[in-house]
Amino acid sequence: MKGREQFVEHISVRDFYDACRDALQLDLVCGEDELDRVISEKSLNRPALALTGYFRFFAHGRIQLFGAGEMGYLRDTPDGAIEVNLRTMAKKQVPCIIISRGLAPTPALLRVAREHRIPLFRSPLKSKTITTEATLILEERFAPRQTFHGTLMDIRGVGTLLRGESGIGKSECALALIERGFSLVADDLTYLRLLRDHEIVGRSAELSRGFMECRGIGIIDIAKLFGVHSVRLEKRVDLVLTFVSWTPGMEEERTGLDQDSVEILGQRIPHTTIPVRPGRDLARLVEVASMVQALRLLGHDSAREFNNRLIAEMTGSSS
Repeated sequence: MKGREQFVEHISVRDFYDACRDALQLDLVCGEDELDRVISEKSLNRPALALTGYFRFFAHGRIQLFGAGEMGYLRDTPDGAIEVNLRTMAKKQVPCIIISRGLAPTPALLRVAREHRIPLFRSPLKSKTITTEATLILEERFAPRQTFHGTLMDIRGVGTLLRGESGIGKSECALALIERGFSLVADDLTYLRLLRDHEIVGRSAELSRGFMECRGIGIIDIAKLFGVHSVRLEKRVDLVLTFVSWTPGMEEERTGLDQDSVEILGQRIPHTTIPVRPGRDLARLVEVASMVQALRLLGHDSAREFNNRLIAEMTGSSS
């Protein structure tokens, strides 16, 4: 059912540049032959204290962002005095430097960057905007990943991941849900990422996005058959539903009081098992299960509310 978890420990400056070039309007000033340097942390660092010579807590594995304050300090400090600290910073193998607000690098900064072959970028954006946009992209690049054999749907705003043995009816169920106006995210193989350390987000491969395999018919284009609203690029996973073949005497959940969960990328996701047998409207059951989960996310648990009413009724009757 699950693929191997993948944890990204670092990315290259080249990967960051390719992903952020347009969003951050980056202009490469120097260091084009050192774009394979490694970024090992998913946040940016403002090297204010390091410029004064204090390196005890210097985050050298991060992208170094020089804003108006840092650039003002460089301009107001004699080159000889500031160059010592810039060289100390460079020797710590910082991955790259970004200058915000379109400010020009000082002679000392440009000289040190070229000598140590540090990629140096300029952006016309403010430091706050650069930090926000770059952090989002770095968060996505560093996110732990896992492949999951299942079909991900957006059902009334609830990301529902359908899983089960091959041929049990996941795609047919998803097709019926699409006909009712819900959206397909990924069919059969879902790519999951852990964002913001708590949110599991799924998407399909670029190649197969919007396509579904329907046994007996073949590959179908969901967007062309049902409209572009029937396909979503990605969705947070809120619920996992497992289809299992029904057998006589098997235990089935009757009350919903016992809430199961599955672990994905270290996070617990609510889980429900649905026995599959002839005559059951799986699409309707999946829709209702998603609606129940939506109520739970809002703080309403139908099973517990009914149980509390039942206990209150029994207590009142006994008294």
